[in-house]
Amino acid sequence: MSDVKTYPNYINGEWVTGEKTFENRNPANTDELVGLFARGTAQDIANAAEAARCAYPAWSGMTGPARGNYLFKAAEILDSRFEQLGLEMTREEGKTLPEAKGEVRRAINIFKYFAGEGSRMPGHLVPSERDRVFMFAIRKALGVVGLVTPWNFPSAIPAWKLAPALIAGNTVVLKPASAAPLSAWRLVEALAEAGVPKGVVNFVAGPGGELGEALVDAPPLKAVSFTGSCGIGNWLHERASRRRLRIQLEMGGKNPTIVLADADFKAAVENTANAAFFSTGQKCTATSRAIVEDSIYDRFVEALVERTAKLKVGDGREPGVDIGPAIDQAQLDTDLKYIEIGKKEGAALKIGGRRLSEGAFAKGYFVEPTIFSDVEEGMTIAQEEIFGPVLAVMRARDFDHAIKIANHVAFGLSASIQTQNVSRIFDYVHKIEAGLLTVNLPSAGVEYQLPFGGTKDSSFGPKEQGPAALDFYTDYKTVYLKY
Repeated sequence: MSDVKTYPNYINGEWVTGEKTFENRNPANTDELVGLFARGTAQDIANAAEAARCAYPAWSGMTGPARGNYLFKAAEILDSRFEQLGLEMTREEGKTLPEAKGEVRRAINIFKYFAGEGSRMPGHLVPSERDRVFMFAIRKALGVVGLVTPWNFPSAIPAWKLAPALIAGNTVVLKPASAAPLSAWRLVEALAEAGVPKGVVNFVAGPGGELGEALVDAPPLKAVSFTGSCGIGNWLHERASRRRLRIQLEMGGKNPTIVLADADFKAAVENTANAAFFSTGQKCTATSRAIVEDSIYDRFVEALVERTAKLKVGDGREPGVDIGPAIDQAQLDTDLKYIEIGKKEGAALKIGGRRLSEGAFAKGYFVEPTIFSDVEEGMTIAQEEIFGPVLAVMRARDFDHAIKIANHVAFGLSASIQTQNVSRIFDYVHKIEAGLLTVNLPSAGVEYQLPFGGTKDSSFGPKEQGPAALDFYTDYKTVYLKY
């Protein structure tokens, strides 16, 4: 235990250890302790928010390009530790090493992208109806922003909240998920080493209930951005609305992949398996429903089962592993619960369905990738988010029926279609009820240059990522100038 590092919180430019710690363990081998983290308190949140308030005038008064230089420098620091950060993410979150490295690269690129936005920061310039009146609107920061981030993308999601918030001139309090806090801690460490002034970035890890309540109630707070479960998001919305805080919520999904008869069959199978099972299905954009046209349904299910049988489950650090563990015991229990529900509701279990607990799997939270066929619209596994490697395959008579099934859920985050019919593609784009659409690609896998977010119960507030990210983190000053 003496060799295990303790990672402190970061408040007002100081690393603060505190009295209590909590463990960060490897979900592939719970005997492996990744590190101890300072267990933040409500007072830590209050201190962090006050530090951010004090730092705000100087930070927001700095030029955009000057703020961008700090992000560029932080990106360089992260890049110099690329291999280390990828391995650490696999150890704390469980995803495969190639996936972890891809996410680290994405976080670095997000920092670079928004660093460049500091030299743009577009506003509005329009002509007046009046003579010799010059009109324009410029962006201005909001103030202190709270960021609450999840465990499934422990580097990319904190990055895509931190970077636009900072480049816009806001100061932040970041509260990461307790299940995987190290990747977010590394981002803050890089920002600190890059010389970001004290109080601009604050990091407090610990229990979500206590810290989340303290954060949303902190007097200096002006806005909060949250990614996580619908239950917590709904509570946060209600609580924040009492104070009229600006709020941004990214929550659940029940994402469909529609497979039409004219699709590139092999590619459709590969894309569906990728979206359903990679990252152990623990992506908000993962495919959890495959809606297949009737004429190829049986053939597609057979091929998908055959492809899934070849996927290797194991420790994500090992070569050749496709699927890592569930993040923790609670998520594993959720996966297994929904598998049992699927069986009881009469869906046909085609492959998987068991916890893996023998040999190399004994110390981890492993579950087999699982496919149910003959799933009906009203079944629980066709309606509720599972957030694990459990896929419901559903039969559609034709394209219109597939769209109807796809839209018959409360969520609307991402969706995919597999087809070579251009007319069907455009019909899908206009008719599907989702914010992120892919065509002949997996439903999961987005880039940082375009807006990210869903519709219906999946999202609330302005979109994240790309130029749209600044819409949440800024307001406008409108100027009328007579000359």
